[in-house]
Amino acid sequence: MSIDFNNGIWLNEPQNWKADESSLTMTTDAKTDFWRETYYGFTRDSGHFLGFAASDSFTATIRIGGEFRTLYDQAGLMVRIDDTKWVKTGVEFTDGELFLSTVITDGKSDWSVSQPFRELEDFYIRVTVNNGAMRIQASRDGKFWPLLRLAPFPIAAQYQVGPTACTPERSGLSVNFSEFSIGPAITTDLHDLS
Repeated sequence: MSIDFNNGIWLNEPQNWKADESSLTMTTDAKTDFWRETYYGFTRDSGHFLGFAASDSFTATIRIGGEFRTLYDQAGLMVRIDDTKWVKTGVEFTDGELFLSTVITDGKSDWSVSQPFRELEDFYIRVTVNNGAMRIQASRDGKFWPLLRLAPFPIAAQYQVGPTACTPERSGLSVNFSEFSIGPAITTDLHDLS
């Protein structure tokens, strides 16, 4: 069952956005980002994030669409405990190409990229949090879900989860989010890609 995007709570609300019960379109403000310390030495917590409460165990899925053209243009799904413990995962434009990107932050950020498929202007991200582990999957069609990342993530009584978008080098990226749901954690085998 899809979530009404009007029921979320903004962190760094963008100047331009519109939402209804089935979709959210946001346009990024200038020089927005989420990052903590690693390599660059700075901390940024200025990206756009629309959060929804999730329990200590859940699976969240969202569809993302946009035209990502400038270095570090990015959009996806964020899971957040606080400003030092969060994950953002989705599409990011880097080195002249689109990649699936994940930043996991627990005090400091890490960053990984991959290309299990190249069609990244309309795709799905699915995140499962359960028992201190986070499973991140991506899909072109919402049916076949290759693994993007498996990582530890701090256990919390509650998380905030929802769409995020950032443009560290510019403003004006328009992103559409749809088919957003939060439900019980999937418990399929790690190699079950359904």
